[in-house]
Amino acid sequence: MNTEELLEYDDVGDALREGRVLRPARGYRFLLAQGDINFQSRVVSDPVPLGRQLLEAGALDPRDGYSLFAILPSGDFEDVRLSEPFDLCARGAERFVAFLTDRDFKLTLNDDELRWGKPIVSGAVLYGLAKPDEGEGVFLVVPSGEDRLIERDELIDLSEPGIERFITARMTFEIIVNSRARTVNARTVTFEQIVQLAFSGQHAPNVVFSMTYRHAASAPHAGELGAGGSVDVKKKGTVFNVTRTVQS
Repeated sequence: MNTEELLEYDDVGDALREGRVLRPARGYRFLLAQGDINFQSRVVSDPVPLGRQLLEAGALDPRDGYSLFAILPSGDFEDVRLSEPFDLCARGAERFVAFLTDRDFKLTLNDDELRWGKPIVSGAVLYGLAKPDEGEGVFLVVPSGEDRLIERDELIDLSEPGIERFITARMTFEIIVNSRARTVNARTVTFEQIVQLAFSGQHAPNVVFSMTYRHAASAPHAGELGAGGSVDVKKKGTVFNVTRTVQS
């Protein structure tokens, strides 16, 4: 991509992440998928396009009977009417899905059978339906392997053969602290928690701890962690090294 092209087009996702309004440009990039989660970059000439213009940008004919949904930052799906304007930046949406189906899709959530009118469901919707307790998460049941934790911003394709089963269960994360395997029950861990896993108990005021980490889920994925800091860990394998220094 050359410099001239960067000046002519503005990316909706970048504007949202940077907390700014879309600037005047020749076109505005957004992401569009057709009945799945394979999003493709598309361009419209208006930052407040009609729903039908979003479809046409993806070479989809509005007359074919498509339903169009915006995926909001919360993970909810908002119906986009084809004849009404949709403010790309004000509504906080950069991803859209067009559906051409009259099917219902089955899934189970804690053994309750549910029907969903779209072939895609977001993690946020599943968490809203399940209402897990503190420290619990929503998991996709994997018959031949380990159940997979669903992230709130994740999109799950329900069109695959079979019925997806989801459950709520206690979240556990396996981390390594000073070469020893440890288990925590929350994705986010603090400097103070890791210090206690490495050197438990009370510490004298002249004891100072320093800490490095790698393979974290949050960015940066490696670095130093200081007092009061926190990182998000992966399901398995985030590594912490903690050293203790006694100051004279």
